[in-house]
Amino acid sequence: MPEAVSRDACIPADTITPDRDITHAHFAPGDQIVVIKGVADGELWGDAMTVVTPSWHTPTEEDGWRLRDPNGGALSFITGHPRYLVHLSKRCPDCLIYQRALADYLLPKVGGTKPVDVGWYSITDRNQLVHDADKGNAR
Repeated sequence: MPEAVSRDACIPADTITPDRDITHAHFAPGDQIVVIKGVADGELWGDAMTVVTPSWHTPTEEDGWRLRDPNGGALSFITGHPRYLVHLSKRCPDCLIYQRALADYLLPKVGGTKPVDVGWYSITDRNQLVHDADKGNAR
């Protein structure tokens, strides 16, 4: 994916992910997932990773997953909460419903052909992926 432009002031806050009710058990080691981070050419895009092992997610104080970025680099491994993740390796109804809801909400609000990172996520100093809605809990 090409370098995304930064979040525009007109891009809305994510009202869907914070309310997503998905359990830790929904994912398993070896699952291929994506963290949806924006829009490109009228479609959702994000970072594809592999679920590795359970890991405590400090920003939410809940069970999370250690994720491996196949592109490596300084952030080869991060930890994310299950509600941030969408299956790529299988077509499960829960992930498809979530993905469709995000697309219906976000795509009409973000136009153009350049990739746009909507800026809903950041990485903590503990290499933990945190959503804007969960930042108040981050340590």
